[in-house]
Amino acid sequence: MHFKYMKNPNDSFLRGRLRSLKFALKGMWLLITTEDSIKAQLFFGAVSIGFGFYFNISNTEWMIQSLIIGMVLVAEALNTAIEKLADFVHPDYHKKIGFIKDIAAGAASFAAFTALVVAGLIYGQRIIELF
Repeated sequence: MHFKYMKNPNDSFLRGRLRSLKFALKGMWLLITTEDSIKAQLFFGAVSIGFGFYFNISNTEWMIQSLIIGMVLVAEALNTAIEKLADFVHPDYHKKIGFIKDIAAGAASFAAFTALVVAGLIYGQRIIELF
């Protein structure tokens, strides 16, 4: 029996990588089209990119900002995956499942708070100088 998500032993290295890329792009599309947390973080990322162009930030600041945006999106995606898996494994409320989901949400919150700090360091003084 062969499932479409299992590795096909007849695939070449390149074909296997292309298959993996297809699944990864599908996962990104599912996150973007179904998850409000991802949509919100994409919005904030776009705002940050707009600020970057407006304030003409340095290459180093662009690199840091890009890494932070990616970190937040990865954390939100992993949080979503953990929540979906937990709901699948145990659909009813369970104290231990709730604990696991809270930990996953906490990890995403660490990433978001870090992003706020970095945004403050990059843009804080620049925004103050506008007024």
